[in-house]
Amino acid sequence: MLRTHNLGEVNEKLAGKSVKLCGWVDSIRPFKSMTFILLRDRYGKVQAVLPKDKELSEKVTLESCIFIEGKVKTRPKGLENPGMASGKIEVEVNKIKVFNACPKLPFDMKGDPLEDMRLKYRFLDLRTERMQRNLILRSNALKAVRDFFHDEKFIEIETPILAKSTPEGARDYIVPSRVHPNRFFALPQSPQLFKQLSQVAGFDKYIQIARCFRDEDLRSDRQPEFTQIDVEMSFIEQNDLIDTMERMLKDVFKKVLNVDVKTPFKRITYEEAIKKYGSDAPDLRKDKNNPKEFAFCWVLDFPLFEYSKEEKRYKSTHHPFTMPQVGKNKLDFNEKSKAVAYDVVLNGSEIGGGSIRIHDSEIQEKVFDLLKISKAEAKKKFGFLLEALKFGAPPHGGIAFGFDRVVQIMAAEDSIREVIAFPKNKESKDLMLDAPSEVSDKQLKEVHLKGRR
Repeated sequence: MLRTHNLGEVNEKLAGKSVKLCGWVDSIRPFKSMTFILLRDRYGKVQAVLPKDKELSEKVTLESCIFIEGKVKTRPKGLENPGMASGKIEVEVNKIKVFNACPKLPFDMKGDPLEDMRLKYRFLDLRTERMQRNLILRSNALKAVRDFFHDEKFIEIETPILAKSTPEGARDYIVPSRVHPNRFFALPQSPQLFKQLSQVAGFDKYIQIARCFRDEDLRSDRQPEFTQIDVEMSFIEQNDLIDTMERMLKDVFKKVLNVDVKTPFKRITYEEAIKKYGSDAPDLRKDKNNPKEFAFCWVLDFPLFEYSKEEKRYKSTHHPFTMPQVGKNKLDFNEKSKAVAYDVVLNGSEIGGGSIRIHDSEIQEKVFDLLKISKAEAKKKFGFLLEALKFGAPPHGGIAFGFDRVVQIMAAEDSIREVIAFPKNKESKDLMLDAPSEVSDKQLKEVHLKGRR
């Protein structure tokens, strides 16, 4: 190893010992007889002191990646820095090597640059304390989520990225096939169909940290590609799922933020939420941008359908596989019925939503009838799922959490772009990669598309 310690490990316990350290130059303070360099890595910062050397000092610039070797010394009394974990010591350098000198920076990394500049030079922006803190928090949250579900005997199953275009949702990102002319894959908006199939297959507790894609207009809490905590369970009712998810959120917030989330969460019907709060994602905090207050609630009893004036037909409020609330007879429901569906809301943001699914083919057929989806159309679009549901499908239900949105709230940020390593901007562009970009006529021809005129 080039280094004996990371910078977070250097403290007064190492006083008198020699160390080899690597990192980036956070600041340079030259004096007549010596130069102070603040060295930084993701673990911490350490002050290095080196004798004045004009040639060497000219090579060491801000954000250069360097190596130092030297002896750890206790700082003189009164010169300690209580704001730094290593503030009681410094390293007296006897050897320094510049791995890679950094040119003039395109923006002040300690200032407040425009977001597009930050995204264009994201590899630099990710070095800032803010972004390092946010991505470490994200990593910790991801581990806590996985640990909880694995302890609960969930099976982590990866589902395809190249899938089939399906209706009743946002616009798909489509991928042309080279092997099959005029045929297209679609990137998944959600693993919804696959996770239901996992229940038919007998994996009664499914979990996936899933990448999802939606071609929709962007807001501060949306991205064209995003991460879901995707969950599905068999042989459950609504209360079973709600209880498991509350325990998961309580566990994650305790492990990551050391915050004790109170359970059970408040439950509100959709009608009550609209009538009382004017929103189906009410903010129940006593003190609303207090970033340390976390007010969870469930919104229940959503309408099964909503009417589309443009299409002059009913559409599913969630998706067409949502179980309706039925009367005495299993087919006792209509366009005005409610769904066995639920959203979980945190501080006025919907962070997750799900439902109990339809596992009965007769109920599913009636839902399609109410949606004016013909049997032929249903078979063409959902045939594989409908076929599977006939083969001993168990009662099942699930939920999907917007993981980016959860971490955004945990980090007290205003946008999910602040908790994603390489996000798109407000125009759905990747400024760092300059994407989307043009492709050659040859590439277009290979997938049976016409080239540019």
